[in-house]
Amino acid sequence: MDLWVASRGHLVPLSFLWDGAAVLISTPRDSRTGRALRADSRVRLALGPTRDVVMIDGTAEAVDLADLPAGTGDAFAAKTGFDPRELATSYQYFLVRPRRVQAWREADELEGRTLMRDGTWLP
Repeated sequence: MDLWVASRGHLVPLSFLWDGAAVLISTPRDSRTGRALRADSRVRLALGPTRDVVMIDGTAEAVDLADLPAGTGDAFAAKTGFDPRELATSYQYFLVRPRRVQAWREADELEGRTLMRDGTWLP
């Protein structure tokens, strides 16, 4: 349900929605994470326990609530269990497009762990 988001030396857990091409996250607009992602779109995501982790390096694009594709806000709320659209605090959505994806379980999987490079899935 959650992943770790690293941006500008800051690390926080956030809920997410994966649509098969990008990761959607949301955080308070004026939070340290929100400000960092708007100032520098480079981001690293970590998903899973330390012995079965997926690392995603990508770029985060700020998406306003009004600009979310139809049904995306509902899908995010259903998957994460909370709906930023209903909160009094102003939230910002970010669409993270992967540039590099790595996955591994143990030391024997370190070779060949890169699954995506420069936004292209590897064979």
